[in-house]
Amino acid sequence: MAAAARVLLLRSGRPESVSFAQSVCGLLGAGPELGPWPTHCGLQRGQLLLSARPFPGASARLPLQPSPPGTELPTNRGVDLGVAIVLQSSDQTVLLTRRTRTLRVSPNLWVPPGGHVELDEELLDGGLRELWEESGLQLPQGQFSWVPLGLWESAYPPRLSWGLPRYHHVVLYLLVVSQESQQQLQARIQPNPSEVSAFMWLGPEVAAAVAATEDGTDTPRHLSQDLPPSVLAVELEHDGGAHPLDLPLSTLLRTTPTTTEGEERVSTGTKFALRLWLQHLSRRGVTPRPCASGAHVDPGPAKEEQNVGPLTPSQGSGKPSA
Repeated sequence: MAAAARVLLLRSGRPESVSFAQSVCGLLGAGPELGPWPTHCGLQRGQLLLSARPFPGASARLPLQPSPPGTELPTNRGVDLGVAIVLQSSDQTVLLTRRTRTLRVSPNLWVPPGGHVELDEELLDGGLRELWEESGLQLPQGQFSWVPLGLWESAYPPRLSWGLPRYHHVVLYLLVVSQESQQQLQARIQPNPSEVSAFMWLGPEVAAAVAATEDGTDTPRHLSQDLPPSVLAVELEHDGGAHPLDLPLSTLLRTTPTTTEGEERVSTGTKFALRLWLQHLSRRGVTPRPCASGAHVDPGPAKEEQNVGPLTPSQGSGKPSA
């Protein structure tokens, strides 16, 4: 089946495929504002069905965020589908991995585990498979819950100064909440060195600082001078070992550079997902614990909040509750 069939739009009552050159956000009627826009979503096996209006079978109402404007796309290909797993430990930290420098797409970027979904896979199953392939983590059935967070329309390279886009995806971010603590999960991590060069766990306070530097937003506000100068990560070695890494916080606060590809930073889509994760915690009354220094970061106005409908997490595998 052609790649165009991975993302379908419900327009005039019929599902339609999207070509590589078309903007999913634009076809759904998004305006010139930065977004995101509320989008009704059907999570189907190996596919996404999207609509600007409610439709029978829609299982979630999610915020859809486009890449920064100014991208031109070729016309002879379709839009592909990816799933990323925002894995949350029981003590409210999330896992990010740094992609290796040798990968063709998004080298040296910090992202949650994820990748392509096969045509015969449920979207959650595809995300959990990617989590296992990249981190070695397999989550025991019945010991986690999950909920869709949002959608990100992505073109790579993200800037024309880096060359014409070679990839066009809609990425579905799924929040998977484990019953295990960060320490328990970390004890079982076995990263794939062909895809992952380092990993780390972010708590809400540092995640808020990172999310506040999302491309296309205002200059970050309320970044306290008391924030830790570095974040503890684990870096893989060529011989298969690993060592602790004090990663400068300034590295995580970088935005997309104009001309340099491969600069270490957190991807723009990941920052969007972190904002949605923080809003998810806030709606459930979770107050971010302060840093050791007592710092607290205000991530700024929750502009996505109005676009997220209430969703009940599902236990284990299967489809989410409506």
